[in-house]
Amino acid sequence: MTEWLRPTSLKRTVFFIVIDTILSLFTLYFAYELRFNFHIQERFFGSFWLVFAVLTTLKLASLYLFRSYAVIWRFFSFSDAKNIIKAHLLAYLLFVLLYLLFRDTFNPFPRSVIMIDFFLSLIFIGTIRVSKRLWNEGRHTKKVKPTLIIGVNSKTSTIIQSAMKEEIAYYPAAIVSVDDNDNSVHSYIGNVKVYAMSDLEKLLEEKKIVSAIITQTPSRDNFKELVERLNLSGVNDIKQVKLLRGEHEKLEDLSIEDLLARRPQDLDMTLIASFLQGKSVLITGAGGSIGSEIAKQCQHFGVKTLTLVDNSEFNLYQIGEEIENASLTLLSVTDRGGLEKIFQKARPDIVIHAAAYKHVPICEENQEAAVFNNVQGSMNVIDVSIASRVEKVVLVSTDKAVRPTNVMGATKRVMELYGANVESDHTEIVSVRFGNVLGSSGSVIPKFKQQIENGGPVTVTHPEITRYFMLIPEACQLVLQTAAIAKGGELFILDMGEPVKIVDLARQMIRLYGKEDEIEIEFIGLRPGEKLYEELLLDESEQKTKYSSIFIAKPTPCNIGTLRKEIEVLLEAENKIEMLQKIVPEFKREIS
Repeated sequence: MTEWLRPTSLKRTVFFIVIDTILSLFTLYFAYELRFNFHIQERFFGSFWLVFAVLTTLKLASLYLFRSYAVIWRFFSFSDAKNIIKAHLLAYLLFVLLYLLFRDTFNPFPRSVIMIDFFLSLIFIGTIRVSKRLWNEGRHTKKVKPTLIIGVNSKTSTIIQSAMKEEIAYYPAAIVSVDDNDNSVHSYIGNVKVYAMSDLEKLLEEKKIVSAIITQTPSRDNFKELVERLNLSGVNDIKQVKLLRGEHEKLEDLSIEDLLARRPQDLDMTLIASFLQGKSVLITGAGGSIGSEIAKQCQHFGVKTLTLVDNSEFNLYQIGEEIENASLTLLSVTDRGGLEKIFQKARPDIVIHAAAYKHVPICEENQEAAVFNNVQGSMNVIDVSIASRVEKVVLVSTDKAVRPTNVMGATKRVMELYGANVESDHTEIVSVRFGNVLGSSGSVIPKFKQQIENGGPVTVTHPEITRYFMLIPEACQLVLQTAAIAKGGELFILDMGEPVKIVDLARQMIRLYGKEDEIEIEFIGLRPGEKLYEELLLDESEQKTKYSSIFIAKPTPCNIGTLRKEIEVLLEAENKIEMLQKIVPEFKREIS
């Protein structure tokens, strides 16, 4: 029963045609009554039904022509009222023309009835159209927002249908295509007109748009420009249609991650699948931002067994809840004996080493712990992997390892050097270096979100500081793709796109929250060991691979025996900075 009552375009059209026909009969008869002071002469009834049939047919056709039957009842607007007036003018002018051409057919007919009926019909049909909107606004049951839909696809139609069924509090006032050459421009979807993107500002003003729903995402640069244009026009309520499981969709707030995402075009899912399927994989740091996403990807691509290692019980518990049948091991990579036992049990084909202390200020304040975990822990993973005859070891590195200015970056560079120069027998060891991933724990974006939600200020260390960014899933997929093409000994660099100024990132996030007039940006100065900008390469001698997002850096050969001795000294040294600078000469920092 409820399904039968659910509104559709056809049901709405039939309903209003029937209503308009009844109203036309009433207004015409009432016009006769008024014309004859409620005493209609018998002789005029002879032409009444002919006048009614012709005039009603013209009226219904004109209303259809001006799309009056396409309007969602509760969204009836001033422009729709103008279309009803235009439709009436057209219908009654055509009737007058027919009357002048076929006067004898219509006689006897009192001509003043036409003028009376014109105004009566406008009043009654217009009142019916506006009644539901007035009723809804009077009850204040929902605050419907005039909304611009961006994109032309199946999701666009779904959003319009949801609005018609009152499932969302948005009124689709117009659609813009992300492609001005799209042949859908000037057509209609679900009775809503499609416009070109070049008409954006004009539409926002004319339609009094306060919200936008994005159903089709343009390229990154065009996406950022589009959001800026919306923000500058006062539209801060921006939603995206996200696909859930199955065919269901939902609206989500536009996030800064959506704007910064690089979305590499050369992800080779077939290669990744063939690399992982049927393999036993062990991941260290499996509860962290990178490790947990790599674990999910491994499960998705069908690994045979998955062993997850982390020294945080809570993080390990969280990833364990998301991945069924994974073996969970609570262990620090600094525990070599524990690692050997786990490797003997799991017998991994692939090891992905993502365990590290990564937060620059904390590592600066806790140098001994940072060196022990990041250097000794990495050596343990590499050495145990070689002893266990693991096929491939992937070391997750960072852009902070390039000309490091902090302890964290220097320890990662030591890991890269050891992995590239150790005698690995048949074990292929590769390092993959990339920048910041969007939304990772402790990163700047969650911090800015919290500061904005708390009312500000948003704190930025320096007006010129820049960083590279990539989405976590895409970064992890590229890491796995890199591992698949690696032969051993390489240092791979992921193309992170263009660097982003952090102050611009802060401004964009404040705009997304619609709080430009409320929240200020405060510059607090660089933290110890922090760079103004990060680099991904030591020099310009990188080699291209078949994938545009993956490069190979020039190797840095060193004597592994000397390196081992230097690392032993480093682990025991009181002055970690001095020893790190000896191992990593490009490490520039004042000795403290």
